[in-house]
Amino acid sequence: MILLASTSPFRKQIVENAGLSVEAIAPEIDERALEAPLKDSGVSPEDVALILAEAKATEVSARYPGDWVIGGDQTLSLDDEIFHKPADMEGARRHLLKLSGRTHQLNSAVVLARDGEAVWRHSAIACMTMRQLDPGFIGRHLSRVGDKALSSVGAYQIEGEGIQLFEKVEGDHFTIVGLPLLPLLDKLRELEVIDG
Repeated sequence: MILLASTSPFRKQIVENAGLSVEAIAPEIDERALEAPLKDSGVSPEDVALILAEAKATEVSARYPGDWVIGGDQTLSLDDEIFHKPADMEGARRHLLKLSGRTHQLNSAVVLARDGEAVWRHSAIACMTMRQLDPGFIGRHLSRVGDKALSSVGAYQIEGEGIQLFEKVEGDHFTIVGLPLLPLLDKLRELEVIDG
């Protein structure tokens, strides 16, 4: 049995679209509490994503012994600042104003765990250059996309209308949407968890 330690419908869809049958299980962790001591420790945003992905995977795998568990996480970093999902539309507007005309990183991590132990870890980075956005356009854009803007750390969905915010995107599509899928599939084949 393959479990996905996530409540993200996007991650579940990515994995299922690849032909895997998974059951999504919500990890019982407090991500912000885990992240808090890392803030001033010099840990990179990429490592923060790995730490959170591992915490999710190992927590769920400890509750479901014998099952393979996929944990994933993504951070968005702009210089030294790590962004979190905006709480409201004003937060989404502030995110987009900060990201406007600049290049930020999406740091995506995936961890495989079994019996409460991480077996494999992988992370990848995508560089996203947002075009210079007029504040009026940001307001109109957020009005069109609505609450979808609150479901991602950058207040955009690249797979939807959010693509219009960008002038350059460097990185694997799956890294951008939050789960480095190709390395995960390779590892699952190597471990003979899936056919290949």
